[in-house]
Amino acid sequence: MVKLLHGDNNEAAKEEANLLLILTLVIDPEAQQYFDGLRKAYFPPERNFIDAHLTLFHALPDDLRVHEHLELISKQQATFYLNAASVVSIGNGTAIKIDCPSLKILHAQLQTNWFDFLTPQDRQKIWPHITVQNKVQPDDAKFLQNALAENFEPFSFTTSGLKLWRYLGGPWEFVSYFPFKQ
Repeated sequence: MVKLLHGDNNEAAKEEANLLLILTLVIDPEAQQYFDGLRKAYFPPERNFIDAHLTLFHALPDDLRVHEHLELISKQQATFYLNAASVVSIGNGTAIKIDCPSLKILHAQLQTNWFDFLTPQDRQKIWPHITVQNKVQPDDAKFLQNALAENFEPFSFTTSGLKLWRYLGGPWEFVSYFPFKQ
């Protein structure tokens, strides 16, 4: 099993990590703009290499079976709504918690199919969220959570597919888009 090693200077580990793929959910443009705005405003700029995202899997192998299964599942999966439910703590950061039974079902189906090659992190039950701040002091995170929660109103948004990305030690490289049936 391949494991993603953060902060490892070993060249072999970096090459191995570059073979890994990250699977995210496609967020509708209006919601994406909202989450990106929060992330740009509050994520430490020196660590902010990517747009806001909802990660389903963190370290998938770049294997034809993964691509073929995503192609098949996306053709069967209708678009669905997600609910941005609340502002939550992630320890040294802040996220927007996402509630969605359809997402949990989709994740469980993928997880079951890929279980043998998933990392321990990806074998866990999904906790859907979109990170808007991370790797800050706990007091700074708590301050932002309180500030955002004052005006936060839950809202719904749609997803229209899945995207695969290659992890590049910080930035991500787009690999494939798998649209859901309309």
